Amino acid sequence: MPPALALALSKLTVKSVLDIVIVAVLTYQFVLSIRDRHAAPILTGICVLAALYMGAVWLQLELLRAMLSALGPYLAIAVIVMFQSEIRLLLARIGRFRWLGVGGRLERREIVDDIVLAVQQMSESKVGALIVVERGIGLRTFVESGVAMNALVSRDLLCSIFQCGGALHDGAAIIQGDRLAAAACFLPLTTNPVMARRLGTRHRAAIGVTEESDALAIAVSEETGQISVAVRGDLEPDVSLERLREWLTRYTLGRPQATEAHPRAVSNRRGHETE
Repeated sequence: MPPALALALSKLTVKSVLDIVIVAVLTYQFVLSIRDRHAAPILTGICVLAALYMGAVWLQLELLRAMLSALGPYLAIAVIVMFQSEIRLLLARIGRFRWLGVGGRLERREIVDDIVLAVQQMSESKVGALIVVERGIGLRTFVESGVAMNALVSRDLLCSIFQCGGALHDGAAIIQGDRLAAAACFLPLTTNPVMARRLGTRHRAAIGVTEESDALAIAVSEETGQISVAVRGDLEPDVSLERLREWLTRYTLGRPQATEAHPRAVSNRRGHETE
């Protein structure tokens, strides 16, 4: 190990590590806030001016150094004015951070409420829908097959996506965390011959995606308005809103229990719409 590196590591304390981590997190959150926004070129310009100042000091260009030094006191005010929206976004991101899991649980409860309300409205109106909630296994391949959304989950957004005649009506909407990642996504159909004979494309797709991942899929029938839930390759048909909320709460706020009843036991005893 080089002596300089050994000396630096010997001076590294817990406080120093904590200081570095906090600065890194804040910097990362700020970069996320300005990424792909109009403020990014402004930040690049500020970095160029800083590089010019350091170059002027190193090359002893006194006129350039004096001019940039005179701009220094006003730069802080200019940054606050130009980046006010990004600063608000950064503070909002920090406020939404899942401190000890409390903020995350409250946020996920709101998502569950929005999904249940959207499904209720579509069920009452007999609007067909297929909503997939991602868990541990990523669904990136399926997300890329649809139309990118990257929007906050809301009842109105879900209902507008599956509105009859809309461009995004066909296919599935995939939810990743608190974001609606994409709509009109193509999903694999189950190859189970029993399910293939009894069910339509939407419900076969709901089962198919849960056969390849640990996601939860919700299907609403256009014919009857019935709500079905697919998990681990099984389908529970005609679930109530209370049962739907139970499934969503279990799969977004906690881990599914190993002893929970398999929905296939329900689907094998009952008929299902052929949508």
